[in-house]
Amino acid sequence: MINKLRRQFIVIAMISVTLVVFLMALSINVFNFLSTDRALCGTLQMIYDNQGMIPLFSGGRPEKPPRGQFNPETPYSTRYFVLYYSGDGTLGMADMKHIAAVTAADADSFLSAALSRGEGMGYKEQYKYYVVRTGEEQYMAIFLDCQRELHSVRTFAVISLLVAAACVALVYLLIWFFSKKAIEPTVRSVEKQKQFITDASHELKTPLTVIATSLKVLEMEVGQQKWIGKAQAQAEKMSELVNDLVTLARLDEEKPPVRFVKFDISGVAAETAESFRDFAAARGHALETDIAPGLFCCGDEYAIRQLVSVLLDNAVKYADEGGVIRLGLEKTKKGLTLKTSNRCAGLDAGEFDKLFDRFYRPDRSRSKQTGGFGVGLSIARSIAEVHKGSIRAECPAEGVIQFVVVLRA
Repeated sequence: MINKLRRQFIVIAMISVTLVVFLMALSINVFNFLSTDRALCGTLQMIYDNQGMIPLFSGGRPEKPPRGQFNPETPYSTRYFVLYYSGDGTLGMADMKHIAAVTAADADSFLSAALSRGEGMGYKEQYKYYVVRTGEEQYMAIFLDCQRELHSVRTFAVISLLVAAACVALVYLLIWFFSKKAIEPTVRSVEKQKQFITDASHELKTPLTVIATSLKVLEMEVGQQKWIGKAQAQAEKMSELVNDLVTLARLDEEKPPVRFVKFDISGVAAETAESFRDFAAARGHALETDIAPGLFCCGDEYAIRQLVSVLLDNAVKYADEGGVIRLGLEKTKKGLTLKTSNRCAGLDAGEFDKLFDRFYRPDRSRSKQTGGFGVGLSIARSIAEVHKGSIRAECPAEGVIQFVVVLRA
């Protein structure tokens, strides 16, 4: 259980850290792209404001500097070209003197992009363009070479993601290293709780044995009496509870005392069901079995017998009067599937997960009648988990409860 708690702590912490780190990296990259795009838009607007060119100046900045990031070197470092065309797609003029990578022969493909986009800004490959209407069915498309800017954005994105991944890996190592110390108070609390249960159970066994023996001797001397019978019944119930608590404490240990061997689970299920047949009949229930023969399981045979016994005992005690109890065992893709089902009035599907909690009893009045403590299904879940399996409660039909155990074959 401690290792499971530690794994859950590491998983939750890593998911939280990973989300925060990568959301931060994504936010920074989005901001970087938007900032770069805004600067490119400013340059395009500057070219448009100056009739398709970047103004030259010397001796300092002009009194009214153009929009965008502008300095004396901007006209020489900015690569762009301008297309003038009519609304029907006829190219009037192509100003290519500010770029070398594009010639007049390439103008048609860029003109097609401008025509399909219409007025506004967009991207074509490594160029950001700005289409503006200059007159009646006359347009101007400015294409700005932004290869360096886009390369810078991509490089920054790759580096930031690699740094984020490295940070996440480092945090994972730190969390893994310090996780044992982080859950240490919980571990101490759980260990003390288990030790208390074990010690208390052993301390209770002796007085319970003395009480049971004394009651038997007293009964032999004075004969059967109602009060002696009640005391004996309560002593037996207390002994069962003590044994159940010891079983739970052992199953919760880091290395439960179970022996894994290959055994005939079909025979185990059939024998256990047969031992419950008279008990079920005495309570007015018919027990039906559908057990596939020849199935083998690698696990603790005694623990699996106890698991089947818990499920059948629970079904007999809580089944509706005269109801049929069914036990099934089959091999499926997931492994070996063991099922018990019976009719049970007053089912609340929302409480099915709570049925496996210790000392949880949804119907107190019926629990008093059946004498249950609410730990049987907890033992069943612990046995299933020790065998790397699972157990769940479901409602296949109205008024019917079914317990499904899946074990690895």
